[in-house]
Order: sequence, then C-alpha cells, then structure tokens
Amino acid sequence: MDDIVRQAIAKWPNVPNCYGWLGLDARGNWYMRDDKAQAAGPFAGGPVAAKGSLLKHEKLIDFIQRNYESDQAGQWFFQNGPQRVYVELEATPLVWRIGGAPDFFVTAHTGEAARAQRCVLDEQGRLYLETDIGFGLVHTQDMMHAADAVERGLWVPQEAEVLALPARYGYVTSPQALQKQ
Repeated sequence: MDDIVRQAIAKWPNVPNCYGWLGLDARGNWYMRDDKAQAAGPFAGGPVAAKGSLLKHEKLIDFIQRNYESDQAGQWFFQNGPQRVYVELEATPLVWRIGGAPDFFVTAHTGEAARAQRCVLDEQGRLYLETDIGFGLVHTQDMMHAADAVERGLWVPQEAEVLALPARYGYVTSPQALQKQ
C-alpha cells in the first residue's frame, strides 16, 4: 500500500466504503461503473452496458493495482486514500499471465509474481491457478502456455464447478450484492 494512502487513512479514519463503482473483468481490465452502468445490471453476467467504462489511464491503473487487496471476508477492494472501493469481479480476484516454456512464469494482472501451487479446471474449460498470493483465472491469451505446462505434467488440473470456486477459495464476486442482503 502506498504511504500516501496510509497517511490518508490515519487522517480520515471513518470514511464510508464504496460499493459497485469499480469492476475487474476476466482479462484483468478495470472498469469504472457510474450510476447508469450500475442501473443496467450486475457487472458479471449482465449486459455489456453494465460493465461501465474501461479504464485506460496507466498511472490510475497502477495506483489501483498497488493498493488492491482483500479484507477478512474475502471481498477485494482498492484502498483509495481513506476509502475502500470494493471491486465487482467478473470471475476471480486475480488474473494470471503465463510466460512460455521452460519457466512458465506466473504474474498477476497487478504485476506481482506468483508461484503456482494448484491448477483447477471448471466445467466450461477455464483454467485457474491457486498460488502463493491467491487464486485467479488464467488469461485467455495465455492458454497456450498454460496448456503446455499441463501437457508437461507441471500443472495437474483438478476439476471444480465454477459456482463453487468463490466459497472454496475464499473470495466474494459481488461485495455490492452482499450489502443489499
């Protein structure tokens, strides 16, 4: 977490949390979800209009990614100064980029390196990795590298149903929906 963020938390400790305004898609892209996008439906599984506006500003994306973490309930958020901005997830809290053979480096969409511990395959053929820094979906553009690692026996996929993954790996896909319950 950035020092400036820690200072803001200390200065303003009681800022209310924010829900529904930020989304992470299955390819590691960030979306700003204004009132119109939120009214169009949920971030995951809803119409395209519900995703919101794709963030393209590199410095803003870097700031979000440096200050992205989860709480004890498995809800992922961006610590924006003193305010937690909870993230709507299309799939998982992390999206993995995979390097080619022979090393098959694993890097989160945030840029953080990881070490694969387990491999999971869902009923739709999507591949996930449990790593030393968390659980996430393999980016679609890196499936050739991931398939190569599987074929070499480095990763042995365990089957799991996609709907069971959040409970099994301790993450919440929609903190906003939890607030409405």
